[in-house]
Amino acid sequence: MKIFVHAKPRAKAEYVEQLDASHFAVAVVEPPKNGEANRATAEALAEHFSVSPSRIRLVSGFSSREKIFEIL
Repeated sequence: MKIFVHAKPRAKAEYVEQLDASHFAVAVVEPPKNGEANRATAEALAEHFSVSPSRIRLVSGFSSREKIFEIL
């Protein structure tokens, strides 16, 4: 399943908000350096979907706020 994520790095609080069936807004406190925010976003999605973080894969948007994740 592919989901579209609007990432918000360096947020004051972490949250996952479902906008519709396949679009999410995810805020994380980590900065967008060395992939830290991407890892934190994947971990937040894993917790939201109750799956292991290894089952979340970033497909597109490595350096963009608009990302596509795949849940295996």
